[in-house]
Amino acid sequence: MPNKALGQHWLRDRSTLSDVADAAELTPDDTVLEIGPGLGTLTSELVRRAERVVAVEFDPELARKLPGQFPGTNLTVEHADILQYDLHTLPVGYKVVANVPYYITSKIVEKLMTADNKPSLAVLLVQKEVAQRIAAGPGDYSVLAISAQLYAQTELGVEVPREYFTPPPKVDSQVVILRTRQQPLVRPEDEKALFHVVKAGFVNKRKKLRSSIAAGLAISKPAAVELLEHANIDPDKRAQDLSLDDWLRLAKDAV
Repeated sequence: MPNKALGQHWLRDRSTLSDVADAAELTPDDTVLEIGPGLGTLTSELVRRAERVVAVEFDPELARKLPGQFPGTNLTVEHADILQYDLHTLPVGYKVVANVPYYITSKIVEKLMTADNKPSLAVLLVQKEVAQRIAAGPGDYSVLAISAQLYAQTELGVEVPREYFTPPPKVDSQVVILRTRQQPLVRPEDEKALFHVVKAGFVNKRKKLRSSIAAGLAISKPAAVELLEHANIDPDKRAQDLSLDDWLRLAKDAV
């Protein structure tokens, strides 16, 4: 039985499973990290396409049973928490394919995108609303979108109705594809300062930046206006309206 506490919803529709695997553009030379393989329905698509599949499963019973379903194949099953998993054990250029538990989507995206050994491509089946947030453009930006797009180009893939899962979740799902940038838009040494400013801007995203930046950085409104104008940003804009370049300029001035 699926474990509700672990957010387990298993996709069984064969055509959709094939679509998810197709999105990873796998070749016979690829190593794939599958997060939360569950019953192995997606795993069966991956082992046919890739040179090696490393499946990281948190549920001990599922991790124990999964290897027996694929005897003599290129599958390695690891019983581990993906948030604690050492990505350095994987070869450079590995890919990720996962039906991600909704409640840890943001943490998984953050882990993959800020890792020293990033995947070359990640295909994540997540809650539809979250997929669209990750791939959003200026006007609909969030901390999650910025966190992903600084490190990867994002695009939306196939939509998956809730009834394709067992048990059905309360919402529909969608694939989001992250293609890791050769060169991230932010340097590792600047990450902390940038996200401090971004999170300050989104403290109250309904407020204009002059107010949210002042509150988030604990400075006066006149100081916030000066900071924004120096970065050539209209203080009357809201956080979700800024481009990635705007945030990078603002963080540089705010340090």
